[in-house]
Amino acid sequence: MPRVTDEYRANRRAEILAAATRRFAHQGFHATSMADIISESGLSAGAVYRYFPSKEDLISAVAETTLSTADEVFARLLAGGATPSPEHVVTMMIDAIIGRVTNDPATGIDLTRVIMQVWAEALRNHELRIRVNDAYYRLRGHFAEVARRWQAAGNLPAGADPDSVGAAMLSLVQGFALQRLLVSDTTIDGYIGGVRALLAGDDQARTP
Repeated sequence: MPRVTDEYRANRRAEILAAATRRFAHQGFHATSMADIISESGLSAGAVYRYFPSKEDLISAVAETTLSTADEVFARLLAGGATPSPEHVVTMMIDAIIGRVTNDPATGIDLTRVIMQVWAEALRNHELRIRVNDAYYRLRGHFAEVARRWQAAGNLPAGADPDSVGAAMLSLVQGFALQRLLVSDTTIDGYIGGVRALLAGDDQARTP
């Protein structure tokens, strides 16, 4: 019997996740059954359940897909002890949303539409809420590290709480994702312009 490689498993898992993402985006979580996902994937029920025992596992994996993009962006921004500004970091994260999340290479789906559903579902599903909390706690930690370094460089007040600053930065990115879907005149240039004016305003005010 041929040996199943890690690459094969990863590819098969990605196929199933892509099928689930397409269904979630078009039908929503509640209207999508595991049978729908199995049909969309073209695989057997056993193959799908082997990788994802429940719909909640698939929903969590979709959220993790978007967070992996954030992890990659932060790895680049913070490499070598760099001290990027909060303005630059928020801008880069919004660029990443537009470049990779709104047109996911694996599915062609706008993942922000699915992520909005993840947030809503987490309000009623305790198990999912725990998973989402853990995932976004990690993401907020990345922003907090940016604030911590910016503070150490003398660019934030000594009394500022980096964790709170990180939470506010995360909200700016989440706010863009939400407004882009719900507020018709939201543009990336306009939103980023507002972020830059907001976060750079204090520095400009101190410039003689």
